[in-house]
Amino acid sequence: MTKNMTTGSPFKLIMSFALPLLLGNLLQQTYNLIDAAIVGRFLGSDALASVGASSSVQFLVLGFCMGTACGFGVPIARHFGAGDIKKLKQYFYNSIVITAVTAFVLTTVCAVLCSEILKLLSTPSNIFDDAYKYLLVIFLGIPFTLLYNLLSSVLRSVGDSKTPFVFLAISTVLNIALDLVCVIVFRWGCMGAAIATVVAQAISGILCAVFIMKKVSVLKLTKEDRVMSKPAVLNLIIMGFSMGLQYSITAIGTIVVQSCLNILGSTAAAGFAAASKIEQVFTQAYVALGTTMATYCAQNMGAGKYTRIRKGFKSATLIGFIYAVVTGVIIFFVGKYMTIFFVSENVNQIMEYVDIYLRCVSVSFLPLVIVNLYRNGIQGMGYGLLPMTAGIAELVGRSGAALI
Repeated sequence: MTKNMTTGSPFKLIMSFALPLLLGNLLQQTYNLIDAAIVGRFLGSDALASVGASSSVQFLVLGFCMGTACGFGVPIARHFGAGDIKKLKQYFYNSIVITAVTAFVLTTVCAVLCSEILKLLSTPSNIFDDAYKYLLVIFLGIPFTLLYNLLSSVLRSVGDSKTPFVFLAISTVLNIALDLVCVIVFRWGCMGAAIATVVAQAISGILCAVFIMKKVSVLKLTKEDRVMSKPAVLNLIIMGFSMGLQYSITAIGTIVVQSCLNILGSTAAAGFAAASKIEQVFTQAYVALGTTMATYCAQNMGAGKYTRIRKGFKSATLIGFIYAVVTGVIIFFVGKYMTIFFVSENVNQIMEYVDIYLRCVSVSFLPLVIVNLYRNGIQGMGYGLLPMTAGIAELVGRSGAALI
């Protein structure tokens, strides 16, 4: 159930590891895509704007969860590459405890401040109530988001990127069914779409937990492994929270953009919501390659094979550049036509906003390859300052442009 990335062809290893990750990321994006499509088609453009009005905040909070989980996986991957299974299990247990505490604090704070967050985003009054209900349910599901992301990150750390994808595929099918039932049959509106997403996420996390306990011997914890270690806790917090903050810094810039767009009204907000969903589908490949490089670099750092790290960067960059050129052309010329999947009214007006957004985004795909590969790879090698600096630079650029 594990894969050692310290031997074999870097190109083949990166491709075989990244493909299930890409499919899994696409399925995870499918949660939000399905919410947006069903809400937009069956409840109207105002309801779609309600879901989209909080998308940047979701990116901030859920991105922090994903980044933290990825960070926790780095020292686990390093000990796996070094063959130190005792340390690996110790770090795994400590990461579970830290995640549980983080889930409690984050869920409480976000739920209490939900209304104030939407006010800070200048959410239009005609969509405020639906946006609040949707975002509150998503916040209450934070523990399940952390559960899945932690366990999938740990599985990837020991070389298994296929199992998280399989369980995510199962929960995605369930999410589609629940979306239709909650929105169309029970008529729970935007809140129903959020409930479907949270339930599906919970099931994928629980399936990962059961699989690890039953099948992955290297991660089975004994009584001796369940000991808190101060060095392990500090290492996990530094690596995990730094990657979580890195994701959050990017999201803060998106929140500034969201705030500026919300001032333009619900139609512009709906256009941004639809365009963001389309963009996220195409950019998940960069996220998958970045996560792959974090694991690849961590395992090879643990094994002391530094030359392989350089070869891995070259292979991943080649893969990323080819993908960026092909998808950039597609999204530049025909991306706007995907708008019809999300709205059934004001289609032409909303499509104009989508077209402007996607044309601007598509020309940035090549630098996006570098950002994701090297920032995550360097994190996997154990260095946090440069990736954090890059995230701050991105925040300044994005926020400054939006405000101007």
